[in-house]
Amino acid sequence: MSNTQAIDIQGLSHRYGDRAALSEISFAVSSGEIFGLLGPNGGGKTTLFRLLSTLLPIQSGSARILGCDISAQQSMVRTLIGVVFQSPSLDRMLTVGENLRHQGHLYGLRGATLRQRINEQLDRLGLSDRAGDRVASLSGGLQRRVEIAKGLLHHPRLLLLDEPSTGLDPGARDDLWRYLRELRDGGDVTVLVTTHLMEEAENCERLAILDQGRLVAEGPPLKLKSAVGGDCITITSDVPDQLSQQIAERFHVTPQQIGGNLRIEREGGHEFVRELVDAFPAEVSTVTLGKPTLQDVFIHVTGHQFWGEESA
Repeated sequence: MSNTQAIDIQGLSHRYGDRAALSEISFAVSSGEIFGLLGPNGGGKTTLFRLLSTLLPIQSGSARILGCDISAQQSMVRTLIGVVFQSPSLDRMLTVGENLRHQGHLYGLRGATLRQRINEQLDRLGLSDRAGDRVASLSGGLQRRVEIAKGLLHHPRLLLLDEPSTGLDPGARDDLWRYLRELRDGGDVTVLVTTHLMEEAENCERLAILDQGRLVAEGPPLKLKSAVGGDCITITSDVPDQLSQQIAERFHVTPQQIGGNLRIEREGGHEFVRELVDAFPAEVSTVTLGKPTLQDVFIHVTGHQFWGEESA
């Protein structure tokens, strides 16, 4: 992976009236990475995506893409990025090839050069035999591939994808990530993905986790999970407040109360579960034990659950 920065964000803030959508966000993405923005509803990832894709003006702080300042060099930035939005952008009544030709015209591509680019992307994304098919006849997974082909047609060096797995079944989702890894392995495209799906975020080489407009964690998924500290134990009880106090007095550990349940991070979790159930058999209803997940990382750094999907 190159040390060149594809994205460099410093102190980026954005407000909608009195509401802060982003607050002093700073991070960098290296060229050749698959980087993820993970966050719940209101986390700020959609606002950040719109800023990076030049759809919103920079209000405070700075953002550079491949050395170009987004505020001062918007036209140059737009030639360097390919954008795949969450909402479909294909004309369903046109064929795959016709959609790509119209996209090429927007970037001033014509003639033999455009035909070569179209064939290149069709081949790259396994769509060569679908060039003459109407988009309306394609599955959701194939349509998503056409969206990516559109985004790559002008040979961008940075591909921005907003919730790329929206509407895809598990098989199509796996295919999508295989293509993204092939892009990465080709060495000429950096990929930035926004997602609210934990399993999708696991596919990224590094993540920035956003919550309420703040950057709360950054790093490779495995490293983030290893920082949680031990096994994750979740306890349900009819008397959570009482049980929490009893656990604190008996074991000198204070559980987090998350969504009415008690949560404890502890090494040797399987041994602690046995001691816990032996000590409070009447108060403990159920206990679950597991290795840390990205959900646990989010709870660990924010103190609350990762709730619903990104709203429109």
